[in-house]
Amino acid sequence: MSEIKPATARSDQPQSCATAPTACGCCSCGTTTQPSTLAPVSGQSLHRATYTIENMDCPTEEALIRKKLEGMPGVDRLEFNLMQRMLTVHHSLDSLGEVEKALTSIGMQAEPVFDGRGIPSLFSVTGMCCPTEVGMIRAKLTPIDGIIGLDFNLIQRTLKIVHEPEALSAITAALESLDMGASLLDTESSAPASTSAPVNWRRLGIAGAAAVASEVVELASGNTTIVLALALAAILIGGLSTYKKGWIALKNLNLNMNALMSFAVTGALLIGQWPEAAMVMVLFTLAEVIEARSLDRARNAIRGLMELAPDKATVQQPDNTWADVDAKQVAIGSRVRVKPGERIALDGEIEEGHSAINQAPITGESLPVEKAAGDTVFAGTINESGSFIYRVMAGADDSTLARIIHAVEEAQGSRAPTQRFVDQFARYYTPAVFILALAVALVPPLAYGAPWMDWIYRALVLLVIACPCALVISTPVSIVSGLAAAARKGILIKGGVYLEDGRKLRWLALDKTGTLTHGKPVQTDFVPWGEADPASAQSLAASLAARSDHPVSKALSMAAIHDNVVVQEVENFAALPGRGVQGSVGSEVYYLVNHRMIDELGLCSPELEAHLSGLEKQGKSVVLLANAKLVLAVFAVADTVKETSQQAVSELHALGVQTVMLTGDNSHTAEAIAAQVGTSRAHGGLLPEDKLQKIEELVSTGTKVGMVGDGINDAPALARADIGFAMGAAGADTAIETADVALMDDDLRKIPAFIRLSRATSSVLKQNIGLALGIKTIFVALTFAGQATLWMAVFADMGTSLLVVFNGLRLLRK
Repeated sequence: MSEIKPATARSDQPQSCATAPTACGCCSCGTTTQPSTLAPVSGQSLHRATYTIENMDCPTEEALIRKKLEGMPGVDRLEFNLMQRMLTVHHSLDSLGEVEKALTSIGMQAEPVFDGRGIPSLFSVTGMCCPTEVGMIRAKLTPIDGIIGLDFNLIQRTLKIVHEPEALSAITAALESLDMGASLLDTESSAPASTSAPVNWRRLGIAGAAAVASEVVELASGNTTIVLALALAAILIGGLSTYKKGWIALKNLNLNMNALMSFAVTGALLIGQWPEAAMVMVLFTLAEVIEARSLDRARNAIRGLMELAPDKATVQQPDNTWADVDAKQVAIGSRVRVKPGERIALDGEIEEGHSAINQAPITGESLPVEKAAGDTVFAGTINESGSFIYRVMAGADDSTLARIIHAVEEAQGSRAPTQRFVDQFARYYTPAVFILALAVALVPPLAYGAPWMDWIYRALVLLVIACPCALVISTPVSIVSGLAAAARKGILIKGGVYLEDGRKLRWLALDKTGTLTHGKPVQTDFVPWGEADPASAQSLAASLAARSDHPVSKALSMAAIHDNVVVQEVENFAALPGRGVQGSVGSEVYYLVNHRMIDELGLCSPELEAHLSGLEKQGKSVVLLANAKLVLAVFAVADTVKETSQQAVSELHALGVQTVMLTGDNSHTAEAIAAQVGTSRAHGGLLPEDKLQKIEELVSTGTKVGMVGDGINDAPALARADIGFAMGAAGADTAIETADVALMDDDLRKIPAFIRLSRATSSVLKQNIGLALGIKTIFVALTFAGQATLWMAVFADMGTSLLVVFNGLRLLRK
């Protein structure tokens, strides 16, 4: 029995459950529903348990769960989130066993998730290869008191357990008893753990030589004693670990590949197929090693992100000297010096010097970006030319790169729709084939007098191909490869479900400012209106604009600075969402607002309307200064379209994705910009709730809809869309954490690239599933026909596993 010892590994934060859009068509799911109206039990302390329920798609399932749980003693309140398929149970129970039993009884696949209680422990489990091992581990750990949640990551071979502190010893003992190479990872270190067990190549070579010698001796002399001795030596030297793992699996009522292979090899020995039994065991062991090394390529694609940021940073000391310091020990506010050619260790803001920075590891930009004092730099990026000093703005664990890595790890831990289907299929496939093998071994000889040895041999061949490893591993390796390929290009995808669903997009809604345009408009016109004093109007407008961070306000502020306009004190300042701002200067309230708000205030005259219409038809946005009685001045600002927007829209149309622009700007400006970039439709003058309504109209047609935005005004529409894309997410904590897909820079061409990657991923998944199922189907047919051998079965099973892994890894080149 192996002893679990701490191993150096990277720290993982608690992961949230896999997010996924609702799949049903019976309702407009996707928002957090109101909690149950059950009142808390007075005087009782309440606890909270959170579950992710993969098959909770609609209010129909929600109603079923409510009916089952709301009447249970001790259950005080239920909260549902259909978008994330989450159920939170507020209760005063000592045990959640009855709740989980009730959920199971109505067919709900509930998995507990971390909810703030307990502590997380991360284990590397090198022997965890298939869902069969996952099931065995789950069955072993579930009865242990104090376990709050289990989170398996098959591709990284890690298991995160959220538990009460006193449960750790029982957990480690249970994992030790399974002998699956489990090691408790040190959560204080950032070094990645090795996920593959060490290989004793000398031992494997001796086993292979013994197996070949057994075959040669049988062909040359037929000396059964020597043949049997050599075969047994090969099996014991090369396959003892397989037998050991198989026995552990059987003790835990689990049929994994080790158990099936142990049955097959033992059966071959018993019916006298000694050389074949030996060679099958050696080939199986060798194929497992090759498969593990192949899967490491997918794991290393994620681990490679972790190695982008250097371990050391050159930090200024209190005595003004410079010293290399561990990046994790550098405090926020420290000054760091970067030389030409060095990688930047931490996020920060340049204080002295300038340089060209290669930001490709973060944003995917192909060309270096010029940076000077006041600009932001990111950990993991490369200083191409000059030397500079920057002040650290975020710790090593909170850098943009760290958040990207964490988001990708969470995404690969989530299960895409195809993966959920495959896991469900695999759950029944292995027992079904095992029962079929028993029937093949017993029914023909007993019912029809067929030769026992012949049909037992055919049953053994079926056992070898009964493990669904190739099928199961095909989906996560493809998804992880796709996620890693996207991350390298500055596209952060928050789950396999979005990577899969991207290919289904038929409509893409685009915000204008900051998405299609640069989002940095400049003031083009200033017209005093009526009898207003020009200098006073400029001063009042500049005073209000200075209090706002909206791009239009910034344009007015920059023009005011250029003209040396005096800025006055503003009191009672307030933003008017979708309209502008207001505030008091002296004793009077002034408005700096758009055309819509002037209409609502009743201050728009025919003459003013004609003037505004003329400006808007030129594609300019108008801003008006007014008091409660009259308009004082008209300002116009213009934004420039990004050079990449027209190309991106053209690529989207070529992919069969229609585009619609949604903007708060007036309809004339919307039409002018739409004409420049070529969007299919354009809607102007929209408030946040109007954008949401437009998205709902598109969703109601039954097509997949995406929404691209970069501002808080876009949040409701982004949330309602099937896939929400956040532009320019580098350095934006909220965007990285909440967007379905975060584009790390402002290049809209990344969305067509995302759709192409999604389609390629879907194609690879279909190919892999077809390969895995097709080859197994062929071998089942060959087995019944008596044409399949154990050798062929091993080559087919493990060969298929290698095929699907290599096929999935092709996505890393996309």
